[in-house]
Amino acid sequence: MGQTSSSEHAHLTPEQISSLLAQRFAQKSFTPLELYCFKSVFRSLADTESGVKYWSESTLCRFLELPDALGVGSVVFHMATYLGAFPLPSQAPAILTHDALLKVVTIMTERFGVVLKKRGRELWLRELYRSLAIYDKGIRSEIEEKEKEKVEQRSHNTATSSSSLGFAIDAPDEGGDDDAEEDDELVLAALDSMDASEVFKHGEQSNVHHSIIPTDNLLKLVELLLLIAPIDPQQSISSLAPDISSARVQELRKTANVILQSFGVENHPGVTYRTWNTVVSLCLPHLFNGLHPLFEHFLFAKDFDLSKRKNDSASSTQGTKPVIPPPKTVAEPEPLLREQGEILNLTILSQLSFFIEGSQLFRRLRPLYSGNKHGFSMGSFEKQVFNWRAPTILLIKGRLLPPTPSSTRERALEDMLPPKRLGNSIPETARNDTLIYGAYIPAQWKHTGKSCFGDADTKLFQLSPIHDVFPASQFSSDYVYFNKSPTNPPGLGLGTPVPSQSAAHTHSHTIFRPGPVSLHLDDALEFGVFTHLSEGGGSFRPSRLPCRKGKDWQDRFEIEELEVWGCGGDEVAEAQRKEWAWQEREAEARRRINLGTGDVELDRELLKMAGIIGGQGNSGGSMG
Repeated sequence: MGQTSSSEHAHLTPEQISSLLAQRFAQKSFTPLELYCFKSVFRSLADTESGVKYWSESTLCRFLELPDALGVGSVVFHMATYLGAFPLPSQAPAILTHDALLKVVTIMTERFGVVLKKRGRELWLRELYRSLAIYDKGIRSEIEEKEKEKVEQRSHNTATSSSSLGFAIDAPDEGGDDDAEEDDELVLAALDSMDASEVFKHGEQSNVHHSIIPTDNLLKLVELLLLIAPIDPQQSISSLAPDISSARVQELRKTANVILQSFGVENHPGVTYRTWNTVVSLCLPHLFNGLHPLFEHFLFAKDFDLSKRKNDSASSTQGTKPVIPPPKTVAEPEPLLREQGEILNLTILSQLSFFIEGSQLFRRLRPLYSGNKHGFSMGSFEKQVFNWRAPTILLIKGRLLPPTPSSTRERALEDMLPPKRLGNSIPETARNDTLIYGAYIPAQWKHTGKSCFGDADTKLFQLSPIHDVFPASQFSSDYVYFNKSPTNPPGLGLGTPVPSQSAAHTHSHTIFRPGPVSLHLDDALEFGVFTHLSEGGGSFRPSRLPCRKGKDWQDRFEIEELEVWGCGGDEVAEAQRKEWAWQEREAEARRRINLGTGDVELDRELLKMAGIIGGQGNSGGSMG
């Protein structure tokens, strides 16, 4: 464009601006084949009214195969009609014409990065927020008044500053002008990309800080995101989940409610932008990954035939039937999860994929250890887990212990720990009292001597009754320990230095002091302790959820279920099987050794003298 194009674009109508941006997206974000497929899909299902071709809500929901049982169709359509008006929010809700729907697909699949490169991910999350939000100053005022009341009740004697407003709201209008400018960077970038930013500067603005996302709408969307998290390109929802039973719907809803607790929605009618941005960015970075393949369905036309020649188009009619490809003998894809555990199921697997890359999880997990199957003991844990040479996921499910010990084992746990001064993470009024903690451990498990193992990719997390992630910090490297030494308090855990018994406690019980953010399981794998100090200072960062800001707690719980899952697929599993087979052969060879003296004890003493058995660190070699 020439130097005068900016002033020329300043006089364009909103419809012309929208069309120009759609053309720019089409040129920069899609291949010619993808555009052909998109046009074919749009035309084949479009309704026509007054000469305008468009998609209705029912058409969009039917094409995407959104399950009626989730009731999410209206939410997705609302998002589409907002994004279809981009970059002019005042034009929303937009009619889903060809150009509007092309912009929806571009944004939902993050294809706009080719055109809008600056701060793409952050600005993309902002547009998703806007597409879900409602703008109502009255609702915002109501939230702010409730939060002010809470602040006043918590601190009657101290004047609180405006920055101490509660976790789910923003300071009303502080820095409003700067925020508005920042909010609209994506719009400016879009218009700058076609030299039309003057239009926006003449009054086309929208401030996210006067809006909220209704809780019910976000709940329905999260249910859908849990369902489609493992979806592959060109895979339909119906093939991913052919039978969505009422039990599956309840399971999705239960987990979605856990995730919504992270946004602090329990006492609020919606989610504000700052809460949204904080929670999604820090604890749910992959939450919306499923939208990419879902909306890429627009880029694969089912009636597109690569064998069709250009000169055949003249003889074709408008009623061309879809080309049915010949049947292919394709091997059945491996299931997303080979077998469900007592903790891990398909829905929890999707929840994990919201903060661990799905490429490490879907079709890649192998069950290594289950307490109820292999036995709750350190020895069984070691046998099943230690030969896995790839990352693992540890999951622990339990119930809080009563304040007063009711058994000898509970009293022994209480005696081992300092007096409890911190409350539980679950309030007594909570409807969901199931605790699920876990860890992602990228290093191979091993016995710890004086130092822990693991690296900065290790993560602690909580999956119930609230979703939270505690990433590794740089303050300390005490990530994981597995301690069977009888001279130390044995057990396994994360976030605490390897427990040691000092000389001062040689003749008395040892007081175990957990790290600031840590998880400890006792040597019988019967009890767990999760400690959280908001000031941090240990190997894992404290919670960064706004609703948990400044909160300390310690959960002492009885372990009901304990599982370890291996990431890595068949090749790692085969290596583990070979290691087990080698160890079994070595053990069998030692049992069968016979030196011919006729005296078993004499044979054993001779082998000890030769250093074959009974020595420290000797594998014994292969004697088969």
